[in-house]
Amino acid sequence: MSLVETDWLENNKDKVKIIDCSWHMPQTKRNGFEEYKTQHIPESIFFDLDDNSDKNTNLPHMLVNKNEWEKIVSKMGIKNEDMIIIYDNSDVVSSCRCWFNFIYYGHDPKLVHVLNGGLKKWLEEKRKVTNNLSKVIKSDYKSFENQELVKNKDSINQNIETQNFKVVDARSKERFEGKVPEPREGLKSGSIKNSVCIPFGSCLNQDRTFRNKQELEKIFQSSLKNLNDKNIVFSCGSGVTACVLALAYSLINDKYRPCIYDGSWAEYGLI
Repeated sequence: MSLVETDWLENNKDKVKIIDCSWHMPQTKRNGFEEYKTQHIPESIFFDLDDNSDKNTNLPHMLVNKNEWEKIVSKMGIKNEDMIIIYDNSDVVSSCRCWFNFIYYGHDPKLVHVLNGGLKKWLEEKRKVTNNLSKVIKSDYKSFENQELVKNKDSINQNIETQNFKVVDARSKERFEGKVPEPREGLKSGSIKNSVCIPFGSCLNQDRTFRNKQELEKIFQSSLKNLNDKNIVFSCGSGVTACVLALAYSLINDKYRPCIYDGSWAEYGLI
């Protein structure tokens, strides 16, 4: 399973590496690292989604190269054999993007998990938090890229004709249908031809935990004929909430390997 519960983490904190990957949409005026410095789950390490993305492009959150990823993870003190639990305090469940990154760069998927409900649930249950920054001992992390787990714009355009895979958009229906302007400047409204829309929020309960398997099956079945299909590519605004859908789909199809269009609408919708 891609998820762990708060009870499990509290009882196993000394056996895992914990990552805080809180990231917020720019319009919220919130800063994930500043919030982390105020309170976080003990022994957790902060992962900055913006800083740890490709700096050689104007597109947000694009994957770095293999060597850069190894440097990032080594600085975090994470080893290849570590079990990793990722959480966030974000409305867009940004922990799922970090979950995807580790799988893309070759960490054993069975060792990468997201904390169901994140910091919000942890706090509501009055579990311990701290403002102490963890001491990190640098590791020597090695990675390899599962390049088949990412699509680019050319493959998305080619697929419009070939229909080799289904593109599922995690944005809201209003954005997908072009009824409202995009929050980022310089983007047209609309969606990729032949894609379908499953708003990522529909997969979550009010407390930001994931819906149960039966509920998720109904949600995905409304847009996908075959829930055993492995040729599914998720897209969104900037590659974050696409990973929420990828994780949700992995909960009902355990053969599915998460695959996203990294550029998402931030690239495809450029005017």
